[in-house]
Parts: sequence; structure tokens; C-alpha cells
Amino acid sequence: MTSLQKAFDAIDKANSADPQLSADDQPEALLYGQRMTAEQQALYPDASEPLRIACRGQHIERFLLPRNAYPMDRAGYLAWRTEQGRRHAARISGIMRDAGYGDEDIAHAEKMLTKQGIKRDEEVQALEDVACFTFIRWYMGPFAEGRDPDELQRIVEKTARKMSAMSRARALEEFAIPEAFAAPFRA
Repeated sequence: MTSLQKAFDAIDKANSADPQLSADDQPEALLYGQRMTAEQQALYPDASEPLRIACRGQHIERFLLPRNAYPMDRAGYLAWRTEQGRRHAARISGIMRDAGYGDEDIAHAEKMLTKQGIKRDEEVQALEDVACFTFIRWYMGPFAEGRDPDELQRIVEKTARKMSAMSRARALEEFAIPEAFAAPFRA
């Protein structure tokens, strides 16, 4: 078994413990990781192994630290998100070490998972592109239900701003983005 497969198996095992189940009775965290891998393979088929692992493990065991453990305001959200990134990076670091990866690959995965160098480091940006595609394809529809149109517009704009020019252009090709929301993807 390759080191990459060992890492994927360990991530999937950890995410299989998610008590939140999808509509087809799969643990949500497991499904999210698999969806991230599928989007990574479509967007960045030649990705390095650290990027592949970071995509699969971006939300590893996210369910262990629920959002409501922090204040339900913007500052609380940002603190929760930062702590999740730190926890994900630490967990993936251990998994990679156990799978036989060296310090350089582990440090690079940690950098990606903590979003250090977004818009400056190609692989950190690639992870963000994959996460945005996963959100748009699988989660934006349900997320948008019942939301105020102005709030939804801000979320779409923020999502597009996080993406690279290549992934914004590709999103316009792949998704039926309503004209009212398409402008940020053209910027």
C-alpha cells in the first residue's frame, strides 16, 4: 500500500466517526473528504501528494469542535475557523508521519491547511479552489435556501474572491450560476 493510500485510509477512518449522516446514510465528514478528492482530481489532476492529502483531510474530524462552541458572531466564527485549521493541520501531520511522509511534505500540508500564503502559494490557492468548487457543487444550494438575497450575494462574492482566476472561469463554464450572481466570477 502506498503512503498516499495509507493517509487516505486513516483520514477516511477518522471521518467515518462523524455522527452526522448524509441523505444516503454516509458520515458527512467522510463524504465531504471524498467530494474534495473528486474536485481536486478534476481541477488539479497532477497535484502533489501533500495537496491531495490536504484536500482529503481539510475538514478531518471537524465534528469534534462544533461551531456553537464559540460565540455565534463574526469574531467567534473566525476564532472557530482558525482553531479548526490548526486542529486539521495537526491531525493530518500525525497521519502523514505515520504513513511515512517526511518533514518537508508534512510542513507543506500544514501550510495549506492553515491557509498560509493564499493567493501567493499555488498549492494553498489550489486547496482553496477545490474547497470553493466543493461548496458550490454540493453545499451552496442547501445553504442558500431561505437566505436573504443580499446576504447570499455577499456569500457568493466572498466565495469568488477566494478563488483563482482559472477556477472562477471554470466555475462559470461548469455551473449554472444565475446572472445576478455571475459578476464576481468574471472579475
